[in-house]
Amino acid sequence: MKKTPISLFVLLLFIALPVEAKRWTRSDVVALINQVNQAWQSSHPAETNAFWDNAAYHTANMEVYKLTGDGDQLAYSLRWAEHNKWMGATEPDPAKWRYKNYGEGMAYVLFGDWQICFQTYIDLYNIYRRQNPSGNHNYMVKRANEVMGYEARSQANDYWWWADALYMVMPVMTKMYRLTNDDIYLEKLYQNVLFTDSIMLDKETGLYFRDGKYVFPKHKTAGGKKDFWARGDGWVLAGLAKVLQDMPADHRHRAFFEQKYQRLAKAVADLQQPEGYWTRSMMDPEQAPGPETSGTAFFTYGLLWGINNGLLDKKTYTPVVRRAWQYLTETALQPDHHIGYVQPIGERAIPGQTVDRHSEANFGTGAFLLAACEYARSLKAKKSKAKPSFKPHSFVQVGVTF
Repeated sequence: MKKTPISLFVLLLFIALPVEAKRWTRSDVVALINQVNQAWQSSHPAETNAFWDNAAYHTANMEVYKLTGDGDQLAYSLRWAEHNKWMGATEPDPAKWRYKNYGEGMAYVLFGDWQICFQTYIDLYNIYRRQNPSGNHNYMVKRANEVMGYEARSQANDYWWWADALYMVMPVMTKMYRLTNDDIYLEKLYQNVLFTDSIMLDKETGLYFRDGKYVFPKHKTAGGKKDFWARGDGWVLAGLAKVLQDMPADHRHRAFFEQKYQRLAKAVADLQQPEGYWTRSMMDPEQAPGPETSGTAFFTYGLLWGINNGLLDKKTYTPVVRRAWQYLTETALQPDHHIGYVQPIGERAIPGQTVDRHSEANFGTGAFLLAACEYARSLKAKKSKAKPSFKPHSFVQVGVTF
């Protein structure tokens, strides 16, 4: 009998062994964040409108700044805010403001897709105020105060009739509370969410249908199952994490939001695919098979935030985020540092829709950056944290001086 050469035996054994996932360090993740963000900013102008998809990216860019202190990347958001004159929809007359149906026009001031921009404006205001306390930066939040103050004091509570709004506007309410110290914003947040729950929360699972059109059994997947859209529930989980980040620990509504967040997190984790991603229809992978990045990244951010802040059990959820991170960095991340497999703008899992490595979007890149920032925070730094740098020259070029 002919013996197998030792070298061939070792090679066969090596091939048979499972490939171990890359072991990431904090500096590795920060370097990746910078590569991805610089790749996006270098190929997309900052001068775009303030609608939800662009604004969602900027909520993530603010997290990049908070983590890295890179003033040059922050300047990109400043240029965007200046381009939009620190406004969302621009209709000046409150009597003409609308929100009860989808709308991209300037009258849809109270529609959440035009309000998410206020998250970034408030963050920018806070940064500038810390850097120059004696300066007058009130113009940065003037429109936010006008619009969100109107909504908070209105009698209506049916503003958030689609799941995406819970990311778009819930964090605006908590940021407005931090900005003004007025509890009216947290009370309105609670009342608005009660309305949302009444029309699209699935009490059996704690998951959200995208809106009233998709509530089971009125709507089903082709396989007859409940149709929970991954990006929709990703918006909700990420939005809840942002709300809890800013809501006082002793607030009377804190327990309500914590319990909602924890229940949703468990339901999300239970539906992860073995490969680390979530399919577009979370309970029915056959509805729209294959990986999708935006929902997966928002889930990863939301779960990591809970682990990092003690609201989710580390032992239970760490394997979930590790699998998700492996998908995000080995499949979604492309060699040129762009982010693929992002479902295009829509509102449901669409059978037959192509989502591949070329499928890129502003909000998808933002979701990846949010997850990456939170992943970096979960890793111990080898050196003490440096204070964020601030580069005034980055801001002078767009007409803002200090």
